[in-house]
Amino acid sequence: MKALFKKLISDERGLETVEYAIIVGLIVAATITSIAAIGVWVSQQFTGLETDLGA
Repeated sequence: MKALFKKLISDERGLETVEYAIIVGLIVAATITSIAAIGVWVSQQFTGLETDLGA
């Protein structure tokens, strides 16, 4: 049992996949946050333009 546990700890075959999944997850989260921030900015610009035009 002890040898099996040591073997599982030293096995790194799936480690790269986990690392890539974490990186992709961070990129997706940053992209969603950026798009949401740009959407809020655009909405504010249109609201300001509407106010300036007296609508």
